[in-house]
Amino acid sequence: MYNHPSYTNKFHRYFPQYIAIAVLLIISISVQAQNTLTLSQAINQAFLNRKNIQAGKADQVIRKLQTDALYRKYWPQVNAEYTYQYNPILQTSILPIGVFNPSYPADATKSIQFGTKWTQTAGLTLYQPILDLSINRQVNEAKLQERIAAASQSQTEYELAYTVAQVYIDILLQETKIKSAIADTGRTWISYQLLQNKFDQKRLLKSELNKGKINHNNTMQLYSNAVSQLIEDRVYLLFLIGQTDIERSDMILDTSIFKNEQLIIETNKTGIANIPELQQLQLKGEIASVQTKTEKAKYLPTIGVKGFLGANQYTNTFDPMAANSWFGLSYVGIDVKYPLLFGEDKHRKIQQLELESNQYNQQKDDKAAQYYKDAMTAQLRMERIMTELKTQEENRALSIESVAIFQARVSEGQESASNLNSEEADLLKLDAEYQVNRRKYWSYYLDYLKASGKLAILWK
Repeated sequence: MYNHPSYTNKFHRYFPQYIAIAVLLIISISVQAQNTLTLSQAINQAFLNRKNIQAGKADQVIRKLQTDALYRKYWPQVNAEYTYQYNPILQTSILPIGVFNPSYPADATKSIQFGTKWTQTAGLTLYQPILDLSINRQVNEAKLQERIAAASQSQTEYELAYTVAQVYIDILLQETKIKSAIADTGRTWISYQLLQNKFDQKRLLKSELNKGKINHNNTMQLYSNAVSQLIEDRVYLLFLIGQTDIERSDMILDTSIFKNEQLIIETNKTGIANIPELQQLQLKGEIASVQTKTEKAKYLPTIGVKGFLGANQYTNTFDPMAANSWFGLSYVGIDVKYPLLFGEDKHRKIQQLELESNQYNQQKDDKAAQYYKDAMTAQLRMERIMTELKTQEENRALSIESVAIFQARVSEGQESASNLNSEEADLLKLDAEYQVNRRKYWSYYLDYLKASGKLAILWK
């Protein structure tokens, strides 16, 4: 059908130069790469290598250590104490000497100084909490802080997984787009050569030849753009998974995800409760409630055992080692404290915490409704795009067949070049719309998984 000598010679002479890069790209990806990188592997590598993920894990460890430290408040508190004190003015007290000596009047008194100029005190003090509800509240609050840190880490991983999946699928779509672009350049080259032959035979206007060349230039530019975008996407994927070896940009990606584009969506089974952002809001509401209880516990009595074991020294001169000047001292007793005035507005503080708890719960409910709306919207859009894709696939096949027919008829002089150029332009436009809709379809699919709390199926 296309055996015109001049056309055949030009085709074999020039066309391979245009597509050589694409062919080599596809061959190199198929032959040189050693392993296929699945989407699950890509996401897990991102979790393993990204520094912000590692920093989040360190924050969880810090929270755990802070919780463990609070348990030590239940342990005995032992302190070693030492004081060396100079008393320039000794305390004076009035004693009723008449009570102790009948030779004096009954109301007789005398001023007497107590103590010495120099005193030392050394010993150990012990305090063992028995009842302190504030410690228990602090431990509960710290445990919730641990869970909030874990939810924050999960949210960071959730967003990272979503981004990795977007780039991964974009690469796969870009590779299929390149294959389509190669076919397009081959087809427009054939059409252009047919028109060139007719122009050489003085049977075609230069304007029609220019239109054919424009169509071919457009397909070549689309191919060039697709290759450039593919390289950019692969470099970005390497960054996301924490790889710095640019040679790994030729890695094979798993195309099995495209085996069934008619994805099954479970409309009535959403896992919104699994979304880390909602879990964070839930826990923040809970911690505000626990902080309210902690605040109330500040005003409850505390009970503990308090003791001291040591000695005192009394001298009138500076002599730390004076003999017979040390006297033993010890005591053990129950220590009860009941705060009466705390220097702050208890009721306003508790009211503030209760409002914060309600605020977080309201934010969670609103966010959950938004996620549910987003999931349903993504599902509806997927269904609409799927019907469009089916129509476009059928129209593309018919249009490709029509272009082939027009090429044959132009070659035989039975059809005008203008109609062929028009048919080519329509096919290019249809193909562009098809590629855009495929990208939209997978974008909506990821949006659905993210909004319905099912994104984890991509890496678990």
